[in-house]
Amino acid sequence: MSERTIAAIATPLGEGGIGVIRISGDDAITVAEKCFAAFSGEMLSSLGGYQASYGRVFDKNGETLDDAVALVFRAPKSYTGENVVEISVHGGTVITRQVLRRVLECGAALATGGEFTKRAFLNGKLDLTKAESVMGLISARNDAAAKISRGAREGRISRDTEDILNKLLETAASLAAFADYPDEDIPNLSEENFSRLLDECHVKCEKLISTYDTGRAIREGINCAIVGKPNVGKSTIMNLLCGSDRSIVTDIAGTTRDVVENVVNVGDIMLNLADTAGIHTTDDTVEKFGVDKAIQKIKNAELLLAVFDSSAPLDSDDKQLLDSIQDKKCIVILNKTDLAPVLNKQDLGKFEIIEISARQGDGYNELCAAINRVCKTEMLSPDDTVLINERQRDCVCRALQAVSAARDALCCGMTLDAVGVCVDDAIAALLELTGKRVTNEVCDEIFKRFCVGK
Repeated sequence: MSERTIAAIATPLGEGGIGVIRISGDDAITVAEKCFAAFSGEMLSSLGGYQASYGRVFDKNGETLDDAVALVFRAPKSYTGENVVEISVHGGTVITRQVLRRVLECGAALATGGEFTKRAFLNGKLDLTKAESVMGLISARNDAAAKISRGAREGRISRDTEDILNKLLETAASLAAFADYPDEDIPNLSEENFSRLLDECHVKCEKLISTYDTGRAIREGINCAIVGKPNVGKSTIMNLLCGSDRSIVTDIAGTTRDVVENVVNVGDIMLNLADTAGIHTTDDTVEKFGVDKAIQKIKNAELLLAVFDSSAPLDSDDKQLLDSIQDKKCIVILNKTDLAPVLNKQDLGKFEIIEISARQGDGYNELCAAINRVCKTEMLSPDDTVLINERQRDCVCRALQAVSAARDALCCGMTLDAVGVCVDDAIAALLELTGKRVTNEVCDEIFKRFCVGK
């Protein structure tokens, strides 16, 4: 345990039902007793774990700051694995800060960002992937993101990583035995068995890595641009997805001359949505500036919603747009289906095509389903293991590279020592993933991103 007893406000600042000041460390109960008195006269030090006392928090002059409930957790059965006291007072910025200040006066030090969770990790209450999931739960902006982080918190990443690790450790042990006793007839010690184990690890690593992009789209959102020539209904589609009049809509072509942005949830995915100016040839300086920004959005967007007027044939501007999006992830939207159809869908290529009438709201559900389908979020089961950040992906990628190198070394007839070195590299990468072998620098970098109080 750390020698420092720490404290912080564990609830958001502002008006609310309660505010919680969390204290953790060897002296947590002693510190709390210096500023909390139970109305019953009972000392906090006499309480067992998971027991609470109702009383008051007082300042250095003995004056009451607020009525409070002090909840005691005894090590190691607490979130951090240390002695913990949580003091709950009436919610409000002033009172919670006053109580925190008083706790600090009584001997606690102000916690740094993520220090409570870092102590939970260091004290063996959480592995690193479970610790990282805590911040994912706090920052989740939709139900699907919360499910992904909850799965990591329940140990899904740890479970799958442990499965790969066990196979790699079995391979490493077999390689060592084979190298030490090459003439002994030891069961399952053969190149075929080594190859089988490495193949299984390779497949499992690839499967883990494949979840990252879909998971990132759910957690962080996808940069999505609505593009098309003027007056095809881009702004109406923007408003339809936003559920409000975010963009100005008129019958006058070229109304949108700049990029209008908003964040919207579409099914399980969050879109960082941008409504762009109509892309067409123009001599108007202001319009041209908007067109240039729209073209730049096409280059940077991860998903495009390319809008075409189904009641008119493709013209040169439409064809130029189609040429510019051939290599992009894109959904083609045929808008204005409430009018007589003229456009030939065969001219649009092999894009996913959705037909809607944005003005009437027809086709909204089909569009949302298409977005989730193209982004592959519909294939994600709530029970799937999903890598939740770039650090985790990097660890598994390094493990995959090492496993691939081991397979290649085995196939090329290299010495088993060389194969073993590659296997050891893969094991090291996965141990770093779970935190069983991680540097202090990596650990500090992870937890400094957490909010204070968690």
